[in-house]
Amino acid sequence: MTERLHDPDYRGFASDNYAGIHPEVLVAIAAANEGHQVAYGEDVYTERLGEVIRREFGDDAEVFPVFNGTGANVVSLKSILPPWGAVIGTANAHIHTDEGGAPERIAGVKIYPVPVPHGKLTPELIATEAWGWGDEHRAQPLAVSITQSTELGTVYTPEEVRAVADYAHGNGMAVHMDGARLWNAAAALGVPFREFTSEAGVDILSLGGTKNGLLGVEAIVLIDPQAGTGLKYLRKLSMQLSSKMRFASAQLLALFEDAGDGSGDSLGIRSAKHANAMAALLRSKLDAGVADGSIRGLGFSQETQANAVFAELAPESADRIREKVRFYDWDRSLGQVRWMTAWDTTEADIDRFVAAVREELGA
Repeated sequence: MTERLHDPDYRGFASDNYAGIHPEVLVAIAAANEGHQVAYGEDVYTERLGEVIRREFGDDAEVFPVFNGTGANVVSLKSILPPWGAVIGTANAHIHTDEGGAPERIAGVKIYPVPVPHGKLTPELIATEAWGWGDEHRAQPLAVSITQSTELGTVYTPEEVRAVADYAHGNGMAVHMDGARLWNAAAALGVPFREFTSEAGVDILSLGGTKNGLLGVEAIVLIDPQAGTGLKYLRKLSMQLSSKMRFASAQLLALFEDAGDGSGDSLGIRSAKHANAMAALLRSKLDAGVADGSIRGLGFSQETQANAVFAELAPESADRIREKVRFYDWDRSLGQVRWMTAWDTTEADIDRFVAAVREELGA
């Protein structure tokens, strides 16, 4: 038997990527493991996934499973932009700050970053970079990329997505959505995926899975077939084509299946609701401590709408708390940190973390 090298009871608040594979996803992988299936996506699981994606995102939607979120974003953007094209995104967008320059170096896509206070683009903010069409000296702004939920833990409403899409389409630009935490956004909004994607004007989507209990699986969903070209070839060209794709598709299918708890939710929505609820619980407990004066020197820089809490405290205090519970600085110069919850975070984990904060910041 393989030796376990870690403490299975340890929980951190650095990232939902730290969480393991959901047990029901492991069951789905095992169920797909018997016998042979045709490789490279010509299997029954990928066929079924296509049916589910069309049900969730529209009759014309196509799905392309990939290995990771960077791959999904890079291939998506490359498919909707010519070599002279550029994409407008937020200054803290993952494609701009956290992908090692892959969109620019691998896809050859120029990014125009726009500073945003709460992680969300608006038509007015997009307009600051949406200019210069026909100018041969400027990369042409031909796409807009938004993140749902955002890098700051905020969530676009369907109306906000529609406003972005209407402006983009009105100016000849396609709309890409980085949905690394799309399940958390859907859980927070309480509406079907299509209400804030296909019906709101999104053309192509990076559908997350890893942050919600999958093992190294994301997907590209081409909602408007006219918006992207060559995905069949670009996925392979970009080293994102899985030979044993049935295991990727089986995992994604598991998230869309009924959770079996009588709620009518899918497994993915149930897991995301739990992660969101744990973030809300953490925020409420800390807010209570700040309100009654038992916790001092703690503030919050963003609303807690999904599964992220953005806090402000002295860096040296953050360092001491981090010795007990791991988390990341967001902007150390401003004393901002990010605390993430996951599908497997428990109330006991929250209590332990709050106790660590109280020990450091207690009055």
